[in-house]
Amino acid sequence: MDPAVLRGDMVDSLQHDSKGVVQSAWLSAAMRAVPREAFVGEQQAYSDRPFERLGTRVLSPSTAARLLEALAPEDGDEVLVVGAGVGYTAAVLAERVGAANVQAIDITRRLVIDARQNLAKAGYEGVLVDRRDGADGLPEYAPYDRILLEAAAIEPPRALLAQLADDGRLVMPLGANQQTLAIVDADGEAQRLGSVAFRPMLVEGEQADTVERNRTRREDQEHARRNAQSRTGWEQDWIDWD
Repeated sequence: MDPAVLRGDMVDSLQHDSKGVVQSAWLSAAMRAVPREAFVGEQQAYSDRPFERLGTRVLSPSTAARLLEALAPEDGDEVLVVGAGVGYTAAVLAERVGAANVQAIDITRRLVIDARQNLAKAGYEGVLVDRRDGADGLPEYAPYDRILLEAAAIEPPRALLAQLADDGRLVMPLGANQQTLAIVDADGEAQRLGSVAFRPMLVEGEQADTVERNRTRREDQEHARRNAQSRTGWEQDWIDWD
């Protein structure tokens, strides 16, 4: 069947099913335009299910739509995608803001190469894809009007907040075992939209092809260590109870 027809059927179902995850006209048009088969292959392209590719989880179309609706980019916005994956969400954003205004990063080298190849094949060569630690962002092109983080963290990464424009927004899965999709402003204030389930954000040494991938557990351990080392009230001053 013609892929354009399949894309249309996919978007129609995302607009009219019980969840109605595609609500805006720009997202409907963009998802109808981007040839998803160029990123994930024809067999998987238009089923609304996540799956594994090169050690990462490819988001289902409905999950990608939830993220993009929350991001709500405007025409001409500067956008950073943290967790480039196969490059599909970056391509959808390029339809909205222009390929030259979309930067994408991923910590896993083979995913960076795959995303670059997929974007070029689909006609979005102007999207920049670089290998970086997502927690550090991409300061060379900051500030960004919109940042999309496609992995979970227990708190918004400070570097990403610092790279937001004053009126910008960061969209990310927030939390550890219980996650919510959140819109975070440059001051770190979060608006929570609903429950989600994403894999934790990775840092150097935790790439998809290494043994340890659970950044959230490591972050929890770091928070516990800091709390254990922090000074509690009774340690601040000596109290003479006599």
